[in-house]
Order: sequence, then C-alpha cells, then structure tokens
Amino acid sequence: MAEAVMDKMVVNGVEVTVSYANESDARVSEKEVQAYIARAHEKYHGARLNSLKLDVDGEEVGVSYDLDPVPFDRIRRITGYLVGTLDRFNDAKRAEERDRVKHSL
Repeated sequence: MAEAVMDKMVVNGVEVTVSYANESDARVSEKEVQAYIARAHEKYHGARLNSLKLDVDGEEVGVSYDLDPVPFDRIRRITGYLVGTLDRFNDAKRAEERDRVKHSL
C-alpha cells in the first residue's frame, strides 16, 4: 500500500493540512481551501478558526475544523429566575440567594 501524501500550508492565517489517501488524488487548490475556510466562518459564526484538516480520498473529502473554545455565561435558576449574574438583584434577593442551602455532587 502506498504511503499517504500530505500538504501543509497557511491560508488566510489558518494552518491547513491536506492528506491524500492516494497519490493519484486530485490536489486541493488554494481557492478550494479558501472556500472551506469561508464555510467554517459561515457555519461557526464568531468562532476563531485555528486550523483546518482535509482528508482527500478520491472524490471524498473529510473536513475537520479546530476552533477556539467559545466563552459562555453560566445560567442558573435562583429564587425562580434564570440569571447569569446577581448584579441586578436587590439586597433582599441577594440575601435569599446567600442563605439558601447549596447541594454538592
């Protein structure tokens, strides 16, 4: 069995690795890579794309994106309200939250 061929490049600031299962597989052009990067930006709007991996096997192309983790706000149900922070609670609601029994796993 022939050894897989691999290309590495940087396109639009994104590290791209293209692996070809067969030596006869058609090479992926930079324009095609730009299209895959554009698709990632459409699909994962707002996420930063670190790297792109393409696995080419004949007419099939497997696509893997490596994205930066997306920060999120913790949402909790406190005293009947869904909240991320307590900054909008008045003193009574803050006391109610502080005095409640907290259970751990």
